[in-house]
Amino acid sequence: MKFEAIGDDTGEAYDPWTVFSVGGGALAEEGVSPLDTPDVYPLNSLTDIKHWCEVNGKAYWEYVEECEGPAIWEYLSEVWRVMCASVERGLEHEGVLPGCLKLRRKAPDYYIRAMGYNSNLQTRGLVFAYALAVSEENASGGQIATAPTCGASGVVPAVLYHIQKSRRFPERRILHALATAGLIGNVAKTRASISGAEAGCQAEVGVACAMAAAAANYVFGGTLATIEYSAEMGLEHHLGMTCDPVCGLVQIPCIERNAHAAARALDANIYATYADGIHRISFDKTVEVMKQTGHDLPSLYRETSEGGLAAEYGK
Repeated sequence: MKFEAIGDDTGEAYDPWTVFSVGGGALAEEGVSPLDTPDVYPLNSLTDIKHWCEVNGKAYWEYVEECEGPAIWEYLSEVWRVMCASVERGLEHEGVLPGCLKLRRKAPDYYIRAMGYNSNLQTRGLVFAYALAVSEENASGGQIATAPTCGASGVVPAVLYHIQKSRRFPERRILHALATAGLIGNVAKTRASISGAEAGCQAEVGVACAMAAAAANYVFGGTLATIEYSAEMGLEHHLGMTCDPVCGLVQIPCIERNAHAAARALDANIYATYADGIHRISFDKTVEVMKQTGHDLPSLYRETSEGGLAAEYGK
């Protein structure tokens, strides 16, 4: 994006500044390293954060409030408003998404069909519909909340929107869940990456699944241990996922991946609850593995649209 100042008198542009998005929320100037942003969290390991919470008798969201200050709740309230609005717009909008693929929107159809099934199948269908709705809004240039990225923006809203709609939890609890999800995403971003260009889709949809799983587990009364386990499973079972968008559009396979990851997040929540949070591999270790796996992935599979499904589609 190029920024220019415009003179009041002459109308001429001057003092141009060009900045590039290099993925994962990072920005860079041409020929300059990515711009550093201040980190407000003194701890970037979930193990250390969990220990802090245990010592102080706090929840993960309270650590977020400790670091961010009370203003975080007004911000997250706006995030939640945008998330809900993106779900609802996506359920209403029909037609074809922009771009050369001519891909039809599916969210409205999934929602209508889900309403005709019994409760078990309906639940899964609605989660699919909500995730598709947000992802299709993103693909068409609509307003969404990055969670943690635009390409993975359908997972967290789908899970929390479904939970809030079906269980009627108060908004304050949903905001605490969002803070919990954000903390998980921040650990992944700080210790590894949330950029598909840097580490593949595992860093986007995988991290989104971890965030949603942790948020869901918190909402349903999870402990520090079960929340951490939920997040770990959400990420672990996406390790190695490539980023190969067909024609460079965030549509195939991205949109469907959001829907499947939302369902997987809910499964991770249940599984962790049954296990009482007891497991061998920590979330921090899984993040380390994700980082190394991302570095090991050939560039063909890191958002270049030159390998995988993108290459096959062009044949």
